[in-house]
Amino acid sequence: MKRKPEAQGKAMQQRRKLKIAMIGYGFMGRAHSNAFHQAGHFFDLPFQLNLKVICGRNQTKLEQTAAQWGWEESEADWESVVSRADIDIVDICTPNYLHEPIAVAAAEAGKMVLCEKPLANSVAAAARMAQAARKIPTLVWFNYRRVPAVMFAHQLVQQGKLGEVNHYRAQYLQSWGRSADPTAWRFKPDEAGSGVLGDLLSHSLDLAIWLNGPIHRLCSSIHTFAEGRQVDDAVTLLAEFSNGSIGTFEASRFATGNLNRNCFEINGSTGSLEFNLEEMNHLNFTDLREDASLQGRRKILVTGPGHPYVEHFWPPGHVIGYEHTFTATLVDFLDSVSKGERFHADFADAIEVQRILEAVVASSERRKWIETDRAQSN
Repeated sequence: MKRKPEAQGKAMQQRRKLKIAMIGYGFMGRAHSNAFHQAGHFFDLPFQLNLKVICGRNQTKLEQTAAQWGWEESEADWESVVSRADIDIVDICTPNYLHEPIAVAAAEAGKMVLCEKPLANSVAAAARMAQAARKIPTLVWFNYRRVPAVMFAHQLVQQGKLGEVNHYRAQYLQSWGRSADPTAWRFKPDEAGSGVLGDLLSHSLDLAIWLNGPIHRLCSSIHTFAEGRQVDDAVTLLAEFSNGSIGTFEASRFATGNLNRNCFEINGSTGSLEFNLEEMNHLNFTDLREDASLQGRRKILVTGPGHPYVEHFWPPGHVIGYEHTFTATLVDFLDSVSKGERFHADFADAIEVQRILEAVVASSERRKWIETDRAQSN
């Protein structure tokens, strides 16, 4: 039952206001700002959100972003921002090398911490972040978990619809690497830490672990195609999962013709799933338990009754977009905070991804299979 407008107004007045500081203002800064604005338009939030202060290095761009997205203040010094008594949440969308110092400082100041992926540039740095934030709620923006079709795929896997899984395949393919600005921070190893490994493969690994469980061992090959570039342009790897299935992964910024092809396929004894972000409102499903005459790949439009988040966005059949994944991620985090429950993906989840990324690098350097040393803890 929906509240009447006057009842909604009173409820909003009674909710605690969370004041947000966002460090960074680029592509992800826009995506996050939009989520902070839109969350309360689609969901009945347990908190009020106040976009208090945005922080960045380029004062002109910073002020433009603040004005465009409704941030009350702008600030150049992140250290003074994260220690402010009037800030409840620190959202980090900076170059990767700044994730650790900002997150640690914010956590030590008692703030809830939201952080873009990859969590850090090393397992050691990620572990220090998790240790500092062990008593506070954290979020890592692995937003593709909140694509309704991906969430629905997770539900089907958990319900045993695929039976015993044999194969997991994943690709994250883009093509902008060959014509990119070589001075951008994403191509500086001291700032980005890596290329497609942290930028693209981290997403694929997070989804694989979430959907199919821990990776037991892997063998990889990392390549840089652009002359003089010091970060990776492409990576391929073979993986063995703890559940006995095998996997293949490919990530590239040199995949001509692919703008943002983030896809996976899972083949099991009784069914299969297939997803491609470029058709993000659809999930392909094959059910081998049906009569043989009816078996085949079924393309499901995941915007209908019984599908994740459908009651919060548009009527069945009305598709949603990339930006909604950030909104749903934020809302699920706020709900977890209000209930005192752990949110996924948090810093602990992201450490597992970071650990697999380091194993990928080690395997490529040593030209051998690497066994992972620890299963994921849920």
